[in-house]
Amino acid sequence: MNIEHNESVIASATVKRSGTQNKSGWLYDLRRNTNLYLMVLPGLIGFIVFHYIPMYGIIIAFKQYDLVLGFMESPWVGFKHFQSFFNDPYAVRVIKNTLLLGFYSLLIGFWPPIILALLLNELTWKRWKKFFQSISYLPHFIAMVVVVGMMMDFLSINGVVNSILLSMGFDKIAFFNESGYFRSLYIGSGIWQGIGWGSILYLAALTGIDPEQYEASYIDGASRLQRIWHISLPGMLPTITILLILHASDIINIGFEKVYLMTNPAIYEVGDVIQTYVYRRGIVDRNFSYATAVGLLNSAAAFLILYTANKASRALKQNSLW
Repeated sequence: MNIEHNESVIASATVKRSGTQNKSGWLYDLRRNTNLYLMVLPGLIGFIVFHYIPMYGIIIAFKQYDLVLGFMESPWVGFKHFQSFFNDPYAVRVIKNTLLLGFYSLLIGFWPPIILALLLNELTWKRWKKFFQSISYLPHFIAMVVVVGMMMDFLSINGVVNSILLSMGFDKIAFFNESGYFRSLYIGSGIWQGIGWGSILYLAALTGIDPEQYEASYIDGASRLQRIWHISLPGMLPTITILLILHASDIINIGFEKVYLMTNPAIYEVGDVIQTYVYRRGIVDRNFSYATAVGLLNSAAAFLILYTANKASRALKQNSLW
């Protein structure tokens, strides 16, 4: 009887264990959340189709691509296009301009959304808070072409800004034809357009802070600045760290559209970046293999920067992506 009882106990325990394992497996999760996975599926397919499958085309960076011969029949040339880029007299210029513009954008443009989030968090009247949030979000939804067009209208020779300067006794300035103003206009307009949208994640981080910490600090007599410095900022630090790591790769991944719309041959000295250089050599000059090689170098450099930033964050015992 004891043997039969023990066997039944073992059998029931085995069934319970297998049931628990099945419930924790990915098949069980798939059956339980089928609708959610179906919602994600179109986006996943689109991501694979438009981001992963086209990666096959990077092989033309090592070939002399010919439209008639196609991907497979075009002759291999090895690292010829990479060597040609580094021997190009314009290579140093476009690399320098890309790094400087990306570094200044990160150095100056990363902090305004954090400051805005802290200021909005200090507003106690909800109507004012919602009003300022809505106003700050709106520029994000304006198309880049429209933003640059507005800048060109306001800063043109006969625009509003030059009219004000002329009325104050100053000479008119051709802002878009003088290289000294390009980086300031690029970074300033980027801050204006992205400050509100960029503050959303920081506001979400602030809402996760325990309100009792603020109440306790208020009872202890802490000032508003002290509460921001000792409670708000430490609560935002994990989010700040992750976003800083993600933005680090943007140092060399300058957006093409805005730079292309703002530049002209008169300011190529400071405005010509890797992305516009690739466009001219790849699309305009129809040198697809060369442009692909330069683009591949740019992507590799961006990944290296991202990996280094993540490793540095882990070394400092902060949050990291992996």
